[in-house]
Amino acid sequence: MIPYERQKKILSIIEENELVKIDELQKIFDGVSVSTLRRDLKELEKNRKIESFSGGAFKKISTIGEIPISTKNTLESEKKEKIARMASELIVDGDTIYLDSGSTCTMILKYIIGKKITIYTTNTDVFSINENVIADIFVLGGRYNPITSSLTGPFTEDLLKNLYFNKSFLGANGIDETLGVTTPTIEEATKKRMVKRHSDQIYLVCDSSKFHKLSNVKAFDLDDVIVISDKNDTKLNEKVSIITEL
Repeated sequence: MIPYERQKKILSIIEENELVKIDELQKIFDGVSVSTLRRDLKELEKNRKIESFSGGAFKKISTIGEIPISTKNTLESEKKEKIARMASELIVDGDTIYLDSGSTCTMILKYIIGKKITIYTTNTDVFSINENVIADIFVLGGRYNPITSSLTGPFTEDLLKNLYFNKSFLGANGIDETLGVTTPTIEEATKKRMVKRHSDQIYLVCDSSKFHKLSNVKAFDLDDVIVISDKNDTKLNEKVSIITEL
């Protein structure tokens, strides 16, 4: 099978299933090497047909859309786990924190619920946690988005007006040294801006697949932000500090 035919079939598989992993493609394309399949995925990504990650690829999402949280949880999971562990080590007893929605922030939860801290969050995945909870947890109300397990909107913003945090941990769909932090909706961008204004320190928990990517709405610039990620980036380092090891 020539590359064009193979890539066309890979694209149809991704269109049908939304997500495919390299080991699954190996079973489908018997005898085709991993390196060849990775080149196929990179070629499809270059042509803006898909989004690739270290273990496979998923369906191209428009900048105004959002990847379902169930899909996000399977993407770059090892990197996100590393980021979550690093973020949790920055949180100590007595802290009052804001924890954003998103798959990486959900991973952070399991490391910090046993600490003597106060957590404010709009991440509804917190409702799935029912063991070993020592932290005081406040869920801020708002309009529920089942795709992202997030609460946003005027109710959320009214609550945030009167809340202040010594540390906040935010997710993002895109981060760029020039364009700043971007997210798919105005509501999410507004919420992140408010949290940033009301926080002593902002940490952006963001795996490297989000570097130099652009979503639909700008939340804020990279001023006074620290990024926690799985690897460094020369261009971003010109504007922001990146923590990759603790």
